[in-house]
Amino acid sequence: MSEGVEWALHSCLNLTWLDSDEAMTAARLAAFYELPAAYLNKQLQALARAGILASTSGPRGGFRLARPPEQITLLDVVTAIEGPGEAFRCEEILRKGPGGREDADYRKACVVSQAMRRAELTWRKELAGQTLADIKATVERRHPRAPASARDWFASRRP
Repeated sequence: MSEGVEWALHSCLNLTWLDSDEAMTAARLAAFYELPAAYLNKQLQALARAGILASTSGPRGGFRLARPPEQITLLDVVTAIEGPGEAFRCEEILRKGPGGREDADYRKACVVSQAMRRAELTWRKELAGQTLADIKATVERRHPRAPASARDWFASRRP
C-alpha cells in the first residue's frame, strides 16, 4: 500500500473536525504533516473522483467531506487511492514449473493463491467494516484534545 493511503486517511480525519461548510486547501492539509502539497493534492483529487471528498475552486475553495464520516469506510479510501485491483496477483507460475499444465487454472488450484485470496478477503472485509466515524471516535477517546488542536492549527494558518 502506498503512503498516499496514510496521507488520505489522516487528511479525511482532519476534515471531520472542521465545519461541514469549511473547505480546506491541499496546501494547508499538506502543511499540517509537512507533506508535499502537489502529491497530496493528487490523493485528494482521487478521493474527490471517488465521491469521498467534494472539491470547490476559488478563493474559498478546497476540499471537504462529500458525505458523512459514517458513510466512508476505510476500504473506500484505500480503493480510491490504490484502485480496485487485488493486492495479490497470481501469475500462475506453477504452469511453468515441473509438471505444469497449460490447461490448468492455477489461480483456483494453487494453495498459495487460495491462501492469499482468503487473506485479502479478510483484509477487505475488515476495512469495509470500519468507517471514518469509527476512527474519529477512537482518536477522540484516546486523544480528546486532537479535534480542537487540529481546528486551532488550521485557524491560525488561514490564507
